[in-house]
Amino acid sequence: MNQINPRKLLNSKWTAVKPVNKEKHFIITEVEFDEDGNVINCLIEAIMSKRDRSIDWRELQNEEAWRQGWK
Repeated sequence: MNQINPRKLLNSKWTAVKPVNKEKHFIITEVEFDEDGNVINCLIEAIMSKRDRSIDWRELQNEEAWRQGWK
């Protein structure tokens, strides 16, 4: 399991284990927190296509789907 600190998500780089639409490398471009410091929104952007989507940041902990950094 990938260890992730929600405070360090912004601008972190990720590699999809199983690329979809030739999108393999991603970067976290936006993270919103509520007043208690919990993540309420996380936006991930594909490097090649610049397509972005909302993601549950806890999905990034799944090593079968995501790897930290660009590999």
